[in-house]
Amino acid sequence: MKSAPYDNIVFRDIDKSAALADTVSKKLDKLERYCGDIISSRVVLEAPHQHKHKGKQFKASVELALSGSPLTISNEDESIHRAVNAAFASAERCLKERGDRRKAMRYQSVAVPETE
Repeated sequence: MKSAPYDNIVFRDIDKSAALADTVSKKLDKLERYCGDIISSRVVLEAPHQHKHKGKQFKASVELALSGSPLTISNEDESIHRAVNAAFASAERCLKERGDRRKAMRYQSVAVPETE
């Protein structure tokens, strides 16, 4: 899935930050360790709109194209860095669970022949 740096990171209504883009890039590389089926990825970092009660909220969305089914995870927080960390933590959990389910299915399909 290696592509040109930062091609898959979109900044909406916030200033581009090399440090933030570098953090996102490292987290994407880390996700590849948990799941080798990632075909492509896209991360959207945005400051949607001013919320009346919550104040300024940032949103981080991680979109992964996986063989099988796509995975999209979003998280909102007052800090873009916390939103990114939480979104990637959720994506990591989902990929680990997906891997565990695949392993369980693999072992279930191997049936032991019965002897009479």
